[in-house]
Amino acid sequence: MSILIAFAPGKGSVGALDLGAQLARSSGTTIDVATVVPKPWSTPSMARVDAEFSDWAAATAAESEAKARRFLADRAPDIAASFHRLAHRSVSTALTEAAESVPASVLVLGSSGDGALGQVVVGSTADKLLHSSPVTVALAPRGYRVRNRATLTRITCAFSGDSEASRVVGPTAELARDAGIPLRLASFVVRGATMYPPEVGLRAEDDVAAELSRGLTEALTAAVEDAVGVGLSADRVTTELASGRSWREALDEAQWQDGEVLAIGSSGPLGPIARVFLGSRATKIIRHSPVPILVLPRR
Repeated sequence: MSILIAFAPGKGSVGALDLGAQLARSSGTTIDVATVVPKPWSTPSMARVDAEFSDWAAATAAESEAKARRFLADRAPDIAASFHRLAHRSVSTALTEAAESVPASVLVLGSSGDGALGQVVVGSTADKLLHSSPVTVALAPRGYRVRNRATLTRITCAFSGDSEASRVVGPTAELARDAGIPLRLASFVVRGATMYPPEVGLRAEDDVAAELSRGLTEALTAAVEDAVGVGLSADRVTTELASGRSWREALDEAQWQDGEVLAIGSSGPLGPIARVFLGSRATKIIRHSPVPILVLPRR
């Protein structure tokens, strides 16, 4: 299995290249870099517009591939890389098909250029893949960089305590086991702002948050056994409960390491095919995560 990196022509999302190399180095696998350009219409044009379009697409793909080659030769010379030029009318469909044909265990995407540096910003292509990818989707924050030949240092699994969250513990523990790194199971409790005058008392929301925290603490303890069950040593598994008045505050409360990634599981109705499907809670976590994100498909 390979790490498939989507490298957008003209946008230069080198953060995806850096994250993809880091994931490949940590898992001992190779890299495939895919550049998708628009596919020309099959109907020929008397004015040779179709030929000019094909020439432009080929030149754009060649320029993008050359940039990716130079970057990886400098930043990841220790990893074997293959390059693919894909012509398709849908970027997300082309990447989905490439992930299945390579085959790839992870599809790595960069962030949109509209957000702040260090923030994971989901663009239109990433949004589609976060609701349809057959493999794990990795999202690099905008401007993401790692030290040369760096590997992952820890995987944090976002754990909400319900049955959906329990399904992602095992696969995330397997990733940590195979990479030889620790696993942290983390739950985030968000207490909303109090409305005044509160009809149920000033401490009602605090009491609800405290009760939720107690339940999550018990669920985290049980989840450690699930992680150990896939062969990860118990001393390599830790738990953390972070809380705040917003998702940003709750995620900021947790301590993050250089080289860490945050894994979240898919949500939504079960189907016959394993697919990524992003729920509202996962969307909020992605928006405020200070580290790269791994979104695992349902099993």
